[in-house]
Amino acid sequence: MEIREKIKNAGLKATPQRRAIYEVMQDLCHCSIDEVITRVREDHPDVTVSTIYRIMDSFYENGLITKFVNPSGKTIYDITPDVHHHIQTAEHEYLDIADRQLSDLIRKRVLHQIPEGEMIDRICIQVTTKHKDKV
Repeated sequence: MEIREKIKNAGLKATPQRRAIYEVMQDLCHCSIDEVITRVREDHPDVTVSTIYRIMDSFYENGLITKFVNPSGKTIYDITPDVHHHIQTAEHEYLDIADRQLSDLIRKRVLHQIPEGEMIDRICIQVTTKHKDKV
């Protein structure tokens, strides 16, 4: 699906700024807001930092992207909105794990622990690795 269509299907206008930011997200896949800002402003210096933040927030709120916090506390944006998990390698790369059965298993195991009146919003497991010789 074309970028313009994806943005419109999320209920947003496909402005040039949104298209540019979504294109950067497609290239980076998993990245910090700083990486998005740097890449967008290379080709579009007129797009302000606050605009990038607002657009990224709207992408998240409308289900175009997801985000998670890595072990060092940094928010990572993810172009894959579908249910999936991550492996963070020793080199700080992110690999997607698409395993709906894992999510279903976790949901079944923790559902009884969810406070009354609440529901599971999202399940995201993050596995981190390190080099074997550093054990």
